[in-house]
Amino acid sequence: MLAGAMAQSADPVVFEINGKKYHKSQFLKEYLRSIGKESATSTATAAEKAKAIKDYSQLYVNFQTKLADAYAMGFDTMADLNKELATYRKELAAPYLIDSATLKSLLKEAYERNHYVLHAAHILVPCPENSSPEDTLKAYNHAMEVYNQALLATDFYTVAQQEMKRQRLNDRDPLVRQKAEEVNPMEGDLGCFTVFDMIYAFESTVYGMTPGEIHKPVRTRYGYHIPKLFGRYEYYGKAQLAHIWISEKDPSAKGKINSAYRQLQSGTDFGVVAKNYSDDRSTSNNGGVMPELSPNQLPYDYVEQVSKGLKVGEYSEPFHSRFGWHIIKLLKQETMPDFESMIPYYRSRMTRGERATKPQHIFVEQCKAKYNFVDYTTTKTSNKKKAPYAASLDAVRSLVSDSIFSAIFHYDSNQITDMRPLFRIGDKEYNSRDFARFISKNKKVRPICILDSFVVDSYHDFIDAKVLEYADSRLELDIPEFGELIDEYRHGLMIFAYNDQMVWSRALKDTLGFERFYAQASKQHHWGDSADAVYFWNERARVNCYTIADSTLLSKNKALKVIEKGQKKGWGTEKVIEELVAKVSKKDASKVSNELILVEKGNQQLLSNKEWGMGTYVHNLDSGSYQILVVEQMLQPELKSRDEARGFYLNDFQNYLEDQNNTALRKKYNVKIHQDVLDKIVY
Repeated sequence: MLAGAMAQSADPVVFEINGKKYHKSQFLKEYLRSIGKESATSTATAAEKAKAIKDYSQLYVNFQTKLADAYAMGFDTMADLNKELATYRKELAAPYLIDSATLKSLLKEAYERNHYVLHAAHILVPCPENSSPEDTLKAYNHAMEVYNQALLATDFYTVAQQEMKRQRLNDRDPLVRQKAEEVNPMEGDLGCFTVFDMIYAFESTVYGMTPGEIHKPVRTRYGYHIPKLFGRYEYYGKAQLAHIWISEKDPSAKGKINSAYRQLQSGTDFGVVAKNYSDDRSTSNNGGVMPELSPNQLPYDYVEQVSKGLKVGEYSEPFHSRFGWHIIKLLKQETMPDFESMIPYYRSRMTRGERATKPQHIFVEQCKAKYNFVDYTTTKTSNKKKAPYAASLDAVRSLVSDSIFSAIFHYDSNQITDMRPLFRIGDKEYNSRDFARFISKNKKVRPICILDSFVVDSYHDFIDAKVLEYADSRLELDIPEFGELIDEYRHGLMIFAYNDQMVWSRALKDTLGFERFYAQASKQHHWGDSADAVYFWNERARVNCYTIADSTLLSKNKALKVIEKGQKKGWGTEKVIEELVAKVSKKDASKVSNELILVEKGNQQLLSNKEWGMGTYVHNLDSGSYQILVVEQMLQPELKSRDEARGFYLNDFQNYLEDQNNTALRKKYNVKIHQDVLDKIVY
């Protein structure tokens, strides 16, 4: 009894709504979060804090009573609302369904690798992921033969050419075999690349190599790669270069590039030299300037020159490449951003492949241990003599045919009579019918492979999917802050739907109620009260605006005389226009136009402050045109009509309905505010 009283005094009740008690700690937590504070630091005075608490308390009570009423009216069961909540929940759950430590490690790894650009080549021995063990071993053994050849060869590209020729000669397609003798002098060259440009397994291998090294075969979904690293350069991001290129086909290329270099050293402008010497006609007339390009878009020879420390504004010495002779000048260069700035980019790139699945794969393994996963297909029974497995994939395997690779797979659940569970996660068990349903749901056109391998791989995917599904279903139970976050989204959607039904849409539909409200509210507004300014027109001027598009056809003085004559004789606007057109010539009638404009003081740019009043004013326009503005009438301030101020009155009507609803809810749910507790809250 004493302990309960002490707890109550330490965390007293601030509000009671429909019998439910809201304690000081809960209210203060919500308040501090609403003002963006996690601690009690503030520079506001005690009086300002007290007022802020008081104001928020009203909003808090209004929210909680609306929420109670929304639950009572079944808003939490609305199909559209729950569909939208499910979309939000899926997005919010994603970070909780991966191993965050692994993700952070991968992001850091990407950033470290991103500091370097690599130049590499590879020889690929094809071997699809779903190859049979025999074919996989055959491909691996051949890849090792190629690897040993590359180690002994003086030229890596020659070995790559020989392997490509062998693959083409063995291809079933006669058109491919015909190309066997076609030689690419740099067969297998990958140019320059950095993080995310290559498959993760290949990238990881090459980033661990030293220039000149040839690595043993690396397995990816394409087969076995034998990589050679040629160069590692510091990453500089995009750069803009200007270059002078003399083609290798020119027998005097070296002499020309040296002559161009001497001119540069003598002070001749780089653009002039490029125009006179460069064989790149797409850039020479523009001073040799190339577009901004990333390292993987440039020849590796250029990347190497920039990485040697070339500074903005400097040009290189002449250098030779397979294309000829070059001189480059660095015009602009990016710098490597900090890690935090790169995270959004890295995460956007980590959507596929091993790098994307690794954090989730580790999370799945953690969940298996956490939720007591049991795979009955690998768990033997207690029968020690035969020791059979408790379940098998045979029932599903018997249903699957090669049609699955064409996305044609239909099964009858009655065909599966073996109902033993295949695996268990937590309190959920899944059998062969569940597995067959999973295969059918995820069928797609894919390369043909061995059916046994396909079923086993699909089974592992099935396990991962169900483990994730189970972990997802327990997020609110296992992670209280996630449950609070989902409740916050749910309540936000409910309150929005509630406000729409009870206030916003009601205000639009209740035309009779709006008319009654306008009749009363319009009488309460006063000119001169700044709060009521939006309901009144300020002083306004009615302006007749005559435009003459060409002053050479009719001078301003002559036009003014016509307009003044019309004013004396009481002509209407049409008569004045006729007279002006007659002066211009009927052939150019389009040069004369007229517009009647109503402008409001303080909210217009047509008239200057000096021109605000009755009179005639001339304004010069562009291209020899001009306007004559005749202020015909001045209107005094007046109350706007209902339609003219409809938006403001509608907003007021919504506020009126909101206040009425809040008052009614406080009575309906017997709201009690413990003011003495509220007054003592400090932060």
